[in-house]
Amino acid sequence: MSPRRNSSRRKSSRGGRAPGGGPEAEDALMLRITGGQSRETGPDGEWIIRRVIGAAAVKVYRCPGCAQEIPVGMAHVVVWRPYGDGDDRRHWHSSCWDRRSRRAPRY
Repeated sequence: MSPRRNSSRRKSSRGGRAPGGGPEAEDALMLRITGGQSRETGPDGEWIIRRVIGAAAVKVYRCPGCAQEIPVGMAHVVVWRPYGDGDDRRHWHSSCWDRRSRRAPRY
C-alpha cells in the first residue's frame, strides 16, 4: 500500500502565481519571502528595515558595518532612509545592524 498524500494532485490553473497575479500580488509575495518591512528610529535617525531570509538572498553584498561579504544564502537586513529615492539602500549582517550604534561603519 502506498503512503497517503497530504496534498491534492490537482494543479492550479494560475500556473503557480499568487492570487490576483498583478503587481500587488508580486509585492505581497516579496514581503512574505523577505519577512516584511518595519521602521526603526535610533541615534542615527530613522530607517526602514526589510529582513531577507536566506532562501531569498541570491547575491553577494558587502556589509558596511564590518566590511565583510554577506554570502549567497545568508539571512540579513536591507536598510534605507524613509525619504529620498532609495539609492541609499544597504545590505547589513543582522548582527552588525543591531550593533551599529556601538561602532563606526566601515566603507
